[in-house]
Amino acid sequence: MQNGDRNIADFEVLSPHQQIFPVVFNSPHSGRHYPREFIAASKLNKKSLRSSEDFLVDKLFAAMPTLGCPLLKANFPRAFLDVNREPWELDPKMFSDKLPGFVTTNSIRIAGGLGTIARKVSERQDIYRKKLTFEQAKARIEHYYFPYHAALEQVLEKTGKQFGQVLLIDCHSMPSSIGGFFSRQKMRPDIILGDRFGASCDQPYVDHLENLFIQAGLNVTRNRPYAGGYITAHYGRPDRAWHVIQVEINRGLYMDEKNLTRSKDFEQLQGQLTSVFTKFLNEMTPAAAIAAE
Repeated sequence: MQNGDRNIADFEVLSPHQQIFPVVFNSPHSGRHYPREFIAASKLNKKSLRSSEDFLVDKLFAAMPTLGCPLLKANFPRAFLDVNREPWELDPKMFSDKLPGFVTTNSIRIAGGLGTIARKVSERQDIYRKKLTFEQAKARIEHYYFPYHAALEQVLEKTGKQFGQVLLIDCHSMPSSIGGFFSRQKMRPDIILGDRFGASCDQPYVDHLENLFIQAGLNVTRNRPYAGGYITAHYGRPDRAWHVIQVEINRGLYMDEKNLTRSKDFEQLQGQLTSVFTKFLNEMTPAAAIAAE
């Protein structure tokens, strides 16, 4: 991927010196390197495009490899391509030509403008100056989407083979309020844990993680309005000992949402997350940790 004059990897797997826990962290929406051709094709400026980012979520979880867990992160932005969707979830209104029959063209996400290639940012502003062709979408999906998922699956398979189980923590952030910036009447909780209403993960993991967040002084709810996207649904297979929990973090805890900058509380939240997951890893997976030594 080209960003300005620099060549930047499309995504990165940050591996620990030694993986000692059967847990993988994933940050699919925190990419902040915007291809020049994408910005040129958009009617929006870069700041508007960035409103869809899970701002610096990869940095919030940066300590996870030092704890003994891999961290996969996208460097391309969600507004450019969303790997937390089906591979071919496309809005026909965005394209100048007819889409092939294998493409999913009708879903709640598409209706909101947030398919694999988004039509809108943050369900508000249209992104593109003119319609795309299917070949443009196909090239983008083949170059970014499938390699990202291949890398994620490889890390999960390796972890599952090593430990006999794997837990994926899918890391995201959410606007602080439902009705816009700082609408106190509709403020969201600090953390929302998504497990597809129990379908993607055995409950003891979710229960314990929720309790640790509460002990850290954070307000936690489950599944509403974020139960987990494609990644949670696709990789969460408790029957084969693959578990997924989606973690949504309230952006008001760590950033200025209007100006897209860190707040003074960024490092505090980063430390809280590191503390919570240090306890979680040691308390919920001790047998796996011992087996890896």
